[in-house]
Amino acid sequence: MTALLKTPAVWPRILLPETPAADPTDLDSAVRAGAFEALKTAVRAMTPGQVATAVAGSGLRGRGGAGFPTGAKWRAAAAAPGAVKYVVANGYGADPAVQTDRTLLELAPYAVIEGLALAAYAIGASEAYIALRAEATEAIRRLEAAVAAAEEAGFLGPDVLDSGWDLTVIVRPVQGAYLLGEETVLLKAIEGKRGQPEQRPPHPAERGLFGRPTVVDNVQTLASVPWIVRHGAAAYAAIGSKASPGTILIQLRGPSGAGIAEVPLGTRLRDLIRLVDGRRGGKADPAPLKAVLVGGPSGGFLPADLLDTAYDFETLRAVDAHIGSGSIVIADDRACIVDLARLLTRFCADQACGKTIPCRIGTRRLSEVIDRIAIGTPKPTDALLIADLSSDIVGSGLCDHERLATLPVTSAMRYFRAELDDHLLRSTCPAGVCQPIAVAAAAGSHRGA
Repeated sequence: MTALLKTPAVWPRILLPETPAADPTDLDSAVRAGAFEALKTAVRAMTPGQVATAVAGSGLRGRGGAGFPTGAKWRAAAAAPGAVKYVVANGYGADPAVQTDRTLLELAPYAVIEGLALAAYAIGASEAYIALRAEATEAIRRLEAAVAAAEEAGFLGPDVLDSGWDLTVIVRPVQGAYLLGEETVLLKAIEGKRGQPEQRPPHPAERGLFGRPTVVDNVQTLASVPWIVRHGAAAYAAIGSKASPGTILIQLRGPSGAGIAEVPLGTRLRDLIRLVDGRRGGKADPAPLKAVLVGGPSGGFLPADLLDTAYDFETLRAVDAHIGSGSIVIADDRACIVDLARLLTRFCADQACGKTIPCRIGTRRLSEVIDRIAIGTPKPTDALLIADLSSDIVGSGLCDHERLATLPVTSAMRYFRAELDDHLLRSTCPAGVCQPIAVAAAAGSHRGA
């Protein structure tokens, strides 16, 4: 498991425990710490509609990257016709380099289970799934043990807390590619079908798992719900930024360190970076910071002069980045942005399912263009081709994987055009990374880095 980073004492903890328990599956210890108090309150003193209203009033938004309002999704599923409905906790964690969701499942399984139960109660579901990677064996073991203990104690199973409401929770390991993080693909994987995205609408809240109304929420989203029910919507809305309340898990990685942290949304990138290097972003940098990749493999590169950008949904989108997988990668001046964009674009193209032409052909052509720029065989029209091709993919793509696959290249063009032009027009790599491109004379100290 990736190390947990120390955060300022004034930052609230909602998702992760202050001190991880020796055995996170110990139900008695979890109950003493407040587990299932929110579920007791909900089933004994609140209607399903009141639970959904509390979540909507808190401003909670999906932590899977898209940031869709959680309360609106729950209300849509509750209002959808049909007696059979489902809730799916998405703990797949599509980014192979990021362990935030897996860490939450391992350290706070009861928070996820309780949030899942509250979502099921709010929409009228009697069956729920926790989907996660098949290789996350420790998380699977802990979840299965926690579900069994909760069932034995009456928090799950038949007649939950003597309420007359039944809830079956199934831990469902799934296996597949990066695209399984997309909700319609994940539902197909649970059903045992080929993982390809579906056209929306209809959304899963209307027709999802097995054709029934389904709420699909990231595990961090669900783990926030018990806190909201216990402390109130207003208390949650006061944390983070006005448009993006609450906390979120991020994973930082850079030359000076790496780790996972729970942070309030709206925190400046500069303050997040300092969690792995107190000097980073200041005057005593060990090496000048060149860029921050925000959002994972389909994220955007932001330059050092944008470190005061707030880490929230709208602000990041406005600067050509996004929350995505919660990954923040720090690159100093030894890195080549063109080479990094090349690697990320190739990854996105390799992981594309190929259902549509923008996915099957567009992402592959984009990868080929940036490839030839990086190796010193560009065409004079390549910059224009990147812009046109990216625009076409974004405008006609079926899912966010296609649309966001363009971000590494387009953000590099927006903020690091001079470095792109060095490769494109002068066949030089200032960082000395790209081969067989010649190394720029000014970068002699980094040659071969």
